[in-house]
Amino acid sequence: MAGMYFEDFEIGAVIRHEVTRTVTETDNLLITTLTMNVQPLHLDAEFAKESIFGRQIVNSIFTLGVVTGVPVQDTTLGTTLGNLGFRDIEFPKPVFFGDTLRVETEALDKRESKSRPDTGIVGIEHRGYNQRGELVCVVRRSALMKRRIEAVDAATVS
Repeated sequence: MAGMYFEDFEIGAVIRHEVTRTVTETDNLLITTLTMNVQPLHLDAEFAKESIFGRQIVNSIFTLGVVTGVPVQDTTLGTTLGNLGFRDIEFPKPVFFGDTLRVETEALDKRESKSRPDTGIVGIEHRGYNQRGELVCVVRRSALMKRRIEAVDAATVS
């Protein structure tokens, strides 16, 4: 698997993910209707024209999904046991149809699990930017990560 193990995360290291994603009107329509979000800023072009944005904005749940999904291949694919929580989610700028998002990830902190010696908990921050370099999403989360077998074996011997 391509994911990182607990030991691979270095506090303060930033990963700039190569995969980018251009957001379409269809993306927005699907997530908005699937989640039963009837906010006219997402669905009604005429309503949105009169908003402070002057046009429709992309549903922030889609933005959050992309910003947390893009990093999976580089960070947690096959090595995470689950998200323990999301916190401090911010959307400093709106995302519009046609915006291309890129993501970077930083490890904020980590600690070995007290109850599961074969796992560790990593605090991660994902930052999403549009094609103009504007920050559009920041999310901090905690992930329960697998540890490398040799690290677990060494900890058990000590």
